[in-house]
Amino acid sequence: MTTPIPSQSVKPSNPLRKLSLAVAAVLVLILVSASVYTVDAAEQAIVLQFGRVIGEPITEPGIHFKTPFVQEVRRFEKRRLSWDGEPEQIPTKGREFIEVDTTARWRIVDALQFLKSVRDIPGARSRLDDVIDSVVRDRVSSTELVEIVRSSTWDVSERDIERVVIPGGEDTGQLDRKVEVGREQLELSILADASKAVAEYGIELVDVRIKRLNYIDSVREQVFNRMISERQRIAEQFRSEGEGEASRIRGDTSLELARISSEAQRQAEVLRGEADAEAARIYNEAFGQDPEFYSFQRSLNSYQETLGAGTTMFLGTDSPYLRHLQRGPAKD
Repeated sequence: MTTPIPSQSVKPSNPLRKLSLAVAAVLVLILVSASVYTVDAAEQAIVLQFGRVIGEPITEPGIHFKTPFVQEVRRFEKRRLSWDGEPEQIPTKGREFIEVDTTARWRIVDALQFLKSVRDIPGARSRLDDVIDSVVRDRVSSTELVEIVRSSTWDVSERDIERVVIPGGEDTGQLDRKVEVGREQLELSILADASKAVAEYGIELVDVRIKRLNYIDSVREQVFNRMISERQRIAEQFRSEGEGEASRIRGDTSLELARISSEAQRQAEVLRGEADAEAARIYNEAFGQDPEFYSFQRSLNSYQETLGAGTTMFLGTDSPYLRHLQRGPAKD
């Protein structure tokens, strides 16, 4: 007799168990993502726990870990950043009011000190505004304008002076004056003073540059008017010199023309005299060969000139004037 095998019952899967596993996986993923953070090569980071700094600043790039939901990461730039100040009006040592526009480059070298002192980039820019503007004002106000504008290595040649200054014009002392400080040294002194002031904020100034210098509006108008007046004065002097030179050239030309005309007239008179003398010589030689014929020809010419139409003359029959009419030329 065969004993029947009892059938095994299959338990259905529990949906709650699957849901629990899915929730646990999500929680683990959230926990891992909240614990892991990366630091870029251009960044540095500080870990804060309830607002307090934990450990040293992290400057090495890569993957790092923190306590999730308790600690936060503050990131700061390691690259150089730019700062541009607002143009400000500053009087120089010589009391010339100029407008100075300054720029600088800086970087965060101590992230912890930076966080404690200025907190963030906008706070750092605000401190840089105060420090750099103050140093620039102090340095510019104690420096002559020529030292701010020119470089200490700029060598002014005599040709440069001759191109911008005319004889009898303004003094050339400002042009050939030797510059003791110069723009480069002024910028270095501003950088040195400002670097000392911003070091306490964890900031390093890389360089400071004066982008642009200009007179303020009121002074600029006076300078432009002075430049226009000076250019007009120079133009008038050039015009006067040109007119004088033109008059001299015209005088020389008239004198040379008179000399050439006189010389030509003298030569013409000489040539005319020589020609008349030569003609007279030829006539003398020709008429000397037969004086009677010469006398006859001269009488005929005289008749032609005096005995015209309508002419009435009363002459005796023995008048010598009519001798050639009374008789012909002598026969051989």
